[in-house]
Amino acid sequence: MPGTHTDREYEARLDELRERLVRMGRRVEGMIASAVQALIERDDELAKATILEDDLIDLDEMASDELCLLILARWQPMASDLRFVLTALKMVTNLERMGDLAVNVCERAQDLSKMEPLVYQNVPIMADIVKSMVGDAVQSFIDRTPDKAREVMRRDDEVDELYVKVFRTILGTMKEDPESIHRGIHVQSVAKYLERIADHATNLAEETVFLVEGDDVRHRIRLARGKE
Repeated sequence: MPGTHTDREYEARLDELRERLVRMGRRVEGMIASAVQALIERDDELAKATILEDDLIDLDEMASDELCLLILARWQPMASDLRFVLTALKMVTNLERMGDLAVNVCERAQDLSKMEPLVYQNVPIMADIVKSMVGDAVQSFIDRTPDKAREVMRRDDEVDELYVKVFRTILGTMKEDPESIHRGIHVQSVAKYLERIADHATNLAEETVFLVEGDDVRHRIRLARGKE
C-alpha cells in the first residue's frame, strides 16, 4: 500500500525519539553519580571528565529537538502522538538543565578538592535518590506509567527534607568553626544543586501524568500548601 513505507518510517522516528530520551536520561544519571563521586573522593580529574560529558548532553538536546520538529512538520501527529512529541520537547529541556546542574556540582567538587576535607553528611543519600528519580521519571514517560511518575513526585519530598538537614548540619559546622565557612558554602551549594535536579525530575513526572491521564498536577501541591 502507498502509505506503508511512510507509516513504518513514522513509527521508526517515534521509536528513535524514545531511545534518545532514555539515552539522555542515563547520561544525566551517570553525570550525577560521577559528580558526587568526584566530590566525596576529592577527584579533580573525574570532575573534569564529567564536565566534558555536558557537551554530549547538549548535542542530545539539539538532536532530540530536531527530531521532534521533523516529526511535527512531516507527519503532523494527532492525539496521543502529538502530546508525546510536545512533552518530549519539554523533557529534553529539563534533562539538559540537569546536566548543567551536575556540572555545577563538579565545579564545587574541584574547588573543595583543594581545601581541607569536610564531612558531606546526607549528600550521598540525596544524590542516590535524585539519580533514581531521574531514571524513573524518564522510564515512566517512555512506558506511560503515571503511578511510577507519582512515586517520583513523592520522593521529591525526601530530597527536600534531606536538603534541610544538610543545610542545618553545615550551618552548625560553620558556627563552631568559622574557618569552615568557605567550604561549608560550597557543600550547601552542592546540596542545592541536587535539590534543583530533583525538581526537574519532578517536572518530568508531572508531564507524564498529564500525558497519560490529562491531569495537570503541576504546582498543585505547592498551591495547596500555600492555602493551609
